[in-house]
Amino acid sequence: MPDSFDQLAALIRARFSELSPQFQMGAAFLLDHPDEVAVSSMRKVAERAHVQPASLVRLSQQLGFPGWNELRDLFVARVRTRPEPLTSRARSLVKASAKDALAHDLLVAQQHNLELTAAHNARTTVEAARVLRRAPHVHVGGFRSCYAVAFGLVYGYRLFRSSVSLLTGEAGTLEMQLRGIDRDSATIVISFAPYSVEAVRVAEAALEKGSKLIAITDSAVSPIALNADKVLIFSHESPSFFPSLVAATAIAESLVAHLLALEGAGAVEQLEQAERALHAKGAYVA
Repeated sequence: MPDSFDQLAALIRARFSELSPQFQMGAAFLLDHPDEVAVSSMRKVAERAHVQPASLVRLSQQLGFPGWNELRDLFVARVRTRPEPLTSRARSLVKASAKDALAHDLLVAQQHNLELTAAHNARTTVEAARVLRRAPHVHVGGFRSCYAVAFGLVYGYRLFRSSVSLLTGEAGTLEMQLRGIDRDSATIVISFAPYSVEAVRVAEAALEKGSKLIAITDSAVSPIALNADKVLIFSHESPSFFPSLVAATAIAESLVAHLLALEGAGAVEQLEQAERALHAKGAYVA
């Protein structure tokens, strides 16, 4: 019987071709939506996977578990597991055996992260874009390593919409910036485990004030996702010492692209004006 989610995932991949069509559908859902499995009932998981609840029980037993609850415990443990310290991952990188394949392994991991993230968010990205479009003002918060993702989102979005703000909290001013969030606005928060205090505070403020909340995060049960209106999940696995933010950046870029498409000709005109102004003011060398 597998002792961890990673062992279970490896077992499913190894035996997938041997499983019946019903079991394959159930097993695929387990691997593609682990966060949902952790927080949903067996009946709900079966409904989402388009299989019978009894099939999940039999699948669990075929994978070596007494029943569904024992299998689901691995998914719950996965959600609760704290991330490995960065120093532990860094030490593994300096080993001679790890250096040779590192560049290749990084690219493979990033490609896998993008594929998983795309599979999770195809429909939700459009839904989130519609929520943002309806809001008179959009606030975006990302802190520490997620600052770059938030900044990139705001930079692209502001090229065709002026009513978008970056929450930065410089010089201890986050609480003052949060005063600008109101009931009609929308708020985007970006964070992954271990979740920054500032990101959680922004999510709490958005909920307190009735702002629509869009979470870009790594788990459906992260502290910024639990009460969000829309949750966009990104995968950040990496052989490096630090989690990869490639997929989070892809979500941000996808959101901006969908927003431009939804706004239509008016947004294109705003973008054209911004582009002309940047060139006229000497923002670029050529």
